[in-house]
Parts: sequence; structure tokens; C-alpha cells
Amino acid sequence: MTTGYFTSVDDVSARLAETGYLASPAVATTVFLADRLGKPLLVEGPAGVGKTELAKAVAAVADARLVRLQCYEGVDEARALYEWNHAKQLLRITAGRDASWDETRTDIFSEEFLLSRPLLTAIRGEEPTVLLIDETDKADVEVEGLLLEVLSDFQITVPELGTITATRRPFTVLTSNASRELSEALRRRCLFLHIGYPDEELERRIVRLKAPGLDEALAASVVRVVGALRAMDLRKAPSVAETVDWARTLLALGANALDERVVRDSLGVILKHQDDVLKASAKLDLDAV
Repeated sequence: MTTGYFTSVDDVSARLAETGYLASPAVATTVFLADRLGKPLLVEGPAGVGKTELAKAVAAVADARLVRLQCYEGVDEARALYEWNHAKQLLRITAGRDASWDETRTDIFSEEFLLSRPLLTAIRGEEPTVLLIDETDKADVEVEGLLLEVLSDFQITVPELGTITATRRPFTVLTSNASRELSEALRRRCLFLHIGYPDEELERRIVRLKAPGLDEALAASVVRVVGALRAMDLRKAPSVAETVDWARTLLALGANALDERVVRDSLGVILKHQDDVLKASAKLDLDAV
């Protein structure tokens, strides 16, 4: 079952670009294959390289609803799949105290009392849907078991109601920063895409797109300096999102060039740890970049 959002790899590139997402050939090809094959897409890479934005861009170009499950330590079935509206069930039991338990049980475990969470919402949706399972690696290992049935057959079993199967399969994106290794069972169900830092030419295009007032020479300087910072042994290398933030910062400051004063005063935009700022201040040679 395919979602049928794209007609070719070039179509992916062109339509994502219309939303402001500049996809590399590898990204465009993998998105096209995920769409054509109806397979979930597992996207790994460092924070801030556009993994979540990719799902948002696909939803935008497909005119699809974006359903997002934000993973975190402790997320459970009730937050990911569904839960019962216990307060409403209790009111129903109290109101129907003269009914038999069998009658009451049949009533309270019905659709009226079911609260859909992201996975069930995406499975039951009849309109075009993009399901984003964000930062999957932050969830507990047990949560991966919940995902296997969903990603294998796009169905969810609710014991009281039976198996609910998708009538329209969502385009599914799982993201991971690789803070822990995901299971092989989960990986087998997905196409895999690694998004790293873009090459210099692509990052320059991204900067010019996201900060259109920045002249070409300054955009090139920003990208080269960020590349030099990434080559250092920093606690947190600057992401693409931070490159764009820095470009916008330079616009706000009215800077015409990257000199030592401008870089020193604005390093906090792209570096998030004081020891990184100190290391960059000591090692960064603007003349060499």
C-alpha cells in the first residue's frame, strides 16, 4: 500500500524546495522510495540537521495532517496508543447502577470512551496523514514493542474492541539522534536514512534561502567558519539550524563581514557550552577559513 504523494525523485526535490526544505539527492531518493513502497522511514543524524523538519515538509507538500508522537523517557502505551476515559466511565457506571455488569462493561468499553493517542489517531485517519515518531531513541526499549505491530501491518489491537487496521496508510517518519541503539526488529520494518551535516554548497544554499538578506560572500564565510568549528573536538558541534540562526543574527547586527569582534560577540548563537566557546575563541583562525 503506497501513499502516492510523489511521482519521482525530482518531484520530491522540487516540491520540498517549495516549502523551504532543500533535500540532498540521498534524502529525496529515500523519501520517494518510502512513499512508493509504503514503508516507514527511519531518519538518524545529529540534532538540528532537519530530521523533524523533513516530516513537516512532507506533510506540507502532501497537504496532509501531521500527527506527532514526541518520545521521551517514560512514554508508555497510554501516551502513544490509546487510553480509556476513566472519569467518563465512572460517571457512566454511577448513572447506570441498576444495569447488570455485563451491560455496563459493554457500554463503557466502547468507542465513546476511547481516547486516541498519536499512533491510533494516525492509524484511524481517513485523510492523508504524516505520522512523526520523534526522537524514538529517547523512549524506553519497551516502547519499541508497541511500534512493531503498527509498523508491520499498520494496525493496532485494542483488546476490548478488536484489531483496528489503517484504511489509508500514513507516511511514517521515525527520527533518532542515536543516543541509544534501536532494535534490529524495528530497523527491519523501516527504510533507513542518515542525515549528516550538508556539504558546503548545500549549506550555503540553505543559508541563502533561510536568511535571504545575507549577501553571498558573507553566507559563504558563515558556512566555512561553521565547518571549521565542526572540525574541532567540541561538546556540541553547530547544527544546520544554528548556522541559519547565526546568519540571521549577522543580519540583525548589520554585519558586513565576519571579523574577530563579530564572531566573539555572537559565538553564543552557535555554541551552547562555555568550554566550547573558549576552545573556539582560542583555536579559530579566521584568516585560515
